[in-house]
This record gives sequence, C-alpha cells and structure tokens, in this order.
Amino acid sequence: MLRRLLPLALIFIVVGLATSFVGPYLALFLADGLHAGPLATTAFLVVAPISGVAISWLIGRASDRWPIRRQLLIGAALAGAAGTALTALFQNYWAVLAVTVSLTAVAGALFPQSFAYARQVLQQREPGRAAFGISALRTLFSAAWVGGPPLAAIVLAAHGFGWTYGLAAALYLLGALMIVLWLPRVPQPAVGTAEVETHRAAAVRPITLFLIIASFTAVTTASTLNVQAMSLFVSDDLGGSIRQAGLVLGVCAALEIPMMLALGALTTRIPVRRLIFVGVACGVAYHSIVVVATSVWVLVAAQALQAMVISTVGALSISYVQDLMPDHPGRATTMVTNTFPISQILAAPLFGLAQHFGFRLAYGMNLGLCVLGLILLIASGRMRPAEAEAESAADQFSGAEPAYHP
Repeated sequence: MLRRLLPLALIFIVVGLATSFVGPYLALFLADGLHAGPLATTAFLVVAPISGVAISWLIGRASDRWPIRRQLLIGAALAGAAGTALTALFQNYWAVLAVTVSLTAVAGALFPQSFAYARQVLQQREPGRAAFGISALRTLFSAAWVGGPPLAAIVLAAHGFGWTYGLAAALYLLGALMIVLWLPRVPQPAVGTAEVETHRAAAVRPITLFLIIASFTAVTTASTLNVQAMSLFVSDDLGGSIRQAGLVLGVCAALEIPMMLALGALTTRIPVRRLIFVGVACGVAYHSIVVVATSVWVLVAAQALQAMVISTVGALSISYVQDLMPDHPGRATTMVTNTFPISQILAAPLFGLAQHFGFRLAYGMNLGLCVLGLILLIASGRMRPAEAEAESAADQFSGAEPAYHP
C-alpha cells in the first residue's frame, strides 16, 4: 500500500502547503493588500466558499460519470497555479473576486478529487484497508497545515503578499507536474467488486445521506466556531493571553496527527461508523467542558476530546461516505469536504452573536450543534434497516467482514 500511495502522499503535502500559504491570511490580504472595507470583506468571505462548493459539486459529478479523474486533478492543480499567480499580480478587489469564484474555486476540487482517486487505487488492491489509507493521506494534509502557516508568515513579513501567493502558485505547478508524471489512469473496478458495491449502494437512501451529511456539517460548524472564538474566549472570558490561546489550539493540532493514524489503523477491526459516533460524542463532551471552564488549563486538557472529533468527523467521514456511495467516489468525497466551507458560512453569524453577547455563548451554541449532530447521526442509523440487510447479504456474497454497522 505504501508504494501505491507514495506519489499521492507527496501530492497531498504539496497541495496542503499551497493552501496553507494563503488560506489563513485571506482576510488580512483583503484588508491590507486590497484595502477592502468590512462589508466587501464579508461579502468576499461568503461568496468564495459558496462558489467553491458549487463548482466542486459539479466536478465531483463529472468525475463519477466519465473516466477523467486524472485529467480533472491536473486541471484543478493548473487552475490553482493560475489563480494564485493572478491574485499575486492583481491589485483590484473585483478582479481578485472574479479569479476566486472561477480559477480558485476549480482548484478547490483538487482536495476531494485526490481522495476519490486514492479510493479507486485502494479499492483495486486493498479494499479492507481503504479507510486507513484515506486517514493517512488526510494526516499528511494536516501536517502540511502545521508547518505551512508559520513559514508563510515569515515570507509575508519579509516580502509581502506577492511572494506568498507566488510560492503557492509554484507549489500548485509542482503538484500538477507530479500528477502528470506519477499518477496513472486508474482502471475500472473488477466485475465482481462492482456487483457487490452496487448491491450496497442501491440500499442507501437519499434521506440517510442527508442526515449523515447534516450531522457532519453541524459538528464541523462547531469546530470552526471553536477555532474562531478561542483566542477571544481565552483573553476576554478567562483572562488569559493570546499565547495561551495559541497553546490550546497547538495542543489540539499536535494530537490530531497521531490520533488520525491510530484511528485509521483501528478501522480494520472496528466499524468506521462506530468510531465516528464516538467522535461526535466527544464533541458533546468537549463543548460541555468548555462552556463551564474557568481556567485555560482545563481547555488544554480537553483538547484530546476535540482532537478526537477532528480525527473522526474530519478524516474517517471521507471513507465512510465513500463506502456508502462506492459507485460515486467523487460525489461522495465532495459531499464530505464541502461541509467545511458550508460550516464557515454558518459559523459567521454565530460568531457575530458571540461577539455581541460574550464568547462563552459560542461554546454554548457549539454544544447545541454537537448534540444536534449526534441526534442526526443516530437518526441516520435508524433509517437504514434495509441497508443493513443489504450490506450483510453483500458481505456474505463476497466473503468479507462487514465494513459498517448502523
């Protein structure tokens, strides 16, 4: 498996670095680089993820309909290179917005389509370890985000936004070159595998997928608001410092990487749905603790719970939904990855409420979101009796161990 995933692993690192160079500093770029006002900045930060969600969804459908996933990966990487290069050159707000809703939005499909490609590769040879492979690749992307923003901050302080966006463009070009040289076209699955997978896919109802994705969206919105509000909650409500807030978020990031690998390995023994269920329950426990916390050190200790949330809902959810839609890996992956930009849109007004009424309220709202996510996940299991029977029959047909249980 390592030999097959090594080229993809390098591509994930390069793409992760490219996105981490510009993502954390977008609002700063709008304010300082383009001199956009509060209303223009807000509009940009809403329109950008909406366009990304729409275009990624269309590309995901196309990738499942025609055998063009490798070409789409190359196109998305080139779009990322062109988008970041043009952003580095343009000084006009509307020009940058036009680039963002077109080229940059297309580049956003590189992330889900890479996971869909990885799924195809793993399904050909080691279907029982697909969840572990996906989780390992997700870990590499997270690792790139650990080192990328500090490196970008150094470049930004020394040379300005032009250099950071220019380096991101170079990384996207490197990613496109890697795809051209190292990623072959993946053949269609074998007939026997396709028959089993179609049997499973036919039993999955749209309402089940809706409940699952809604659950992930609620929990991801809570995680997004958690990061947005943490520094102000620590300083305003707990009397701590910005450095302590950074420590809290850093501990969580440090725990995520080994936890993702460990949970990925556990998927060969424990149903993925059960692990995700534990992760959502940890979200409820985490925000229950934070909403009553009176010390920064309580938050530090609680980060193990939040890391569990990110390692399950943020990583294992991809392979989980891919298994529910085995004939549509591109659409399945896009459904999961789109929960993050949607969560950014949903978290924005909640952050405004917390800014007005106190940042402890943010964690009260997060607790409600995680409880809602848990309820929706439970409801999705109750909606799947026919699917469970079909899955059991398919497992008997293939002689495989059951992959999921409601």
